[in-house]
Amino acid sequence: MHVDRFQTLVLNADFRPLSYFPLSLWGWQDAVKAVFLDRVNIIAEYEHEIHSPSIKMRLPSVISLREYVKMDRRPAFTRFNVFLRDGFTCQYCGDRYHAEWLTFDHVMPRSRGGRTTWENVVAACQSCNLVKSNRTPEECAMPVLRPARVPTAYELQKNGRRFPPNFLHESWNDYLYWDSELED
Repeated sequence: MHVDRFQTLVLNADFRPLSYFPLSLWGWQDAVKAVFLDRVNIIAEYEHEIHSPSIKMRLPSVISLREYVKMDRRPAFTRFNVFLRDGFTCQYCGDRYHAEWLTFDHVMPRSRGGRTTWENVVAACQSCNLVKSNRTPEECAMPVLRPARVPTAYELQKNGRRFPPNFLHESWNDYLYWDSELED
């Protein structure tokens, strides 16, 4: 495996991932730099080693930050976060789609004074967005399944756990919980 393919799972100081979707991963160069700057603790390592003239080290596969990063801030208003809030589901027909098949829909159309805010934007499939056009949900008999609202960072993290990435290294499994209940 080429060295550039080694990614490092980044955990907060409480040993929880900084984010689940996208999963908090750093490239091996950033992880090694953080180790040498004493900003992280190495929790697990790959078998693969890197070398310099004076140092040999195994690449970190899991690291934790030394200082806790507070996560209860208001999430950024981005297209991706709207899709994540809505579970990659069209808020008109209820079907789930990949992000590239979803659009941003203004519940109150911009042409009628609707603003681009958490409270007025939902995920919509392209078909529903075309049918709705510049009308309100009431005018076209397409009620919104869940009202548009500002999610918490915790809600986005929880929703992100429903969409595990394609690749999970075995050393990450003890730190990731993909909708599984832990035994008492």
